[in-house]
Amino acid sequence: MKRHVVLTLMVFLILCTTATAQKLTLMLDWFPNVDHLPVYLAKESGYFTAQGLDVEIIVPSETSDALKLAAAGKVDLAVSYQPQTIMAADAGLKVKAVAPLVVKPLTTLMFLDESIKTPADLTGKKIGYTVPGLMDMLLKGFADINGITDYTPVNVGFTILPALASKQVAAVMGPFKTYETVTMARQGVTAHFFELEKYGIPEYEELIFAAGESTLKTKKEAVHGFILAVHKALAEIKKAPETALALYLNALPEVDKETETKAFALTAKYFAAPGQLSDPEKWQHFINFALKYGLIKNTINPQTLIYNWDN
Repeated sequence: MKRHVVLTLMVFLILCTTATAQKLTLMLDWFPNVDHLPVYLAKESGYFTAQGLDVEIIVPSETSDALKLAAAGKVDLAVSYQPQTIMAADAGLKVKAVAPLVVKPLTTLMFLDESIKTPADLTGKKIGYTVPGLMDMLLKGFADINGITDYTPVNVGFTILPALASKQVAAVMGPFKTYETVTMARQGVTAHFFELEKYGIPEYEELIFAAGESTLKTKKEAVHGFILAVHKALAEIKKAPETALALYLNALPEVDKETETKAFALTAKYFAAPGQLSDPEKWQHFINFALKYGLIKNTINPQTLIYNWDN
């Protein structure tokens, strides 16, 4: 009888917590994968609930959706990219980076043809890109630096391997060296790639959490609670990576476990440290590069793009 009362009380408390929790929507940059493991870990471990939050994770239908919808206030938070945030701000979108997720570049220019030895070998070819407004612009800068001329950019979206395997394009700007290499290997395909930071693109924060200015005005405390929960998850990944991976796989039983496990082994070292904030100096370097190669038109102060939690 006593046990029944305790269980009833626990259920009641859970229901009360859920009823009073503040709802936040987070749109991912891509389909769910280990790049997002800290988010799913925070949800599975109850870290969001402990912050009084009910976080809904949304998968985008298009690769450029998340940041646009966050800027418009259609979603509260977006997983986005530092370069995309800079370019979006240059175009007038009202967004700010609230915390980093992956602090080193993972993006590559990927190809299958072993005869391609240097970037210039792609001159005159069709080159795909994954995220309009970002990867096509990175491709422009990369091509200018590395002597790729007369190329034709093609939006391939999520369909990286089909576009490469069918020879629709000779290469694709956007695949991650920590994920697409694994997924292709699982399908018997060897991916080759140029790492952007080794070919003239300044180092940047690959993935960040971004929010529209309207959300930060109306839900500042909730967004801060979200970041605190993710920081706790990042600490847990460093402390117990196997447990963290197991909880992530439990949250997404539909994913290929072998792929995700191998990709996690490559990705984990690139996650932000618990409590880490975006680096204005790193943002400034990329802004300077973007101005030089015409990726943006206006000088931007990185401090206006990185949310100041002290305010």
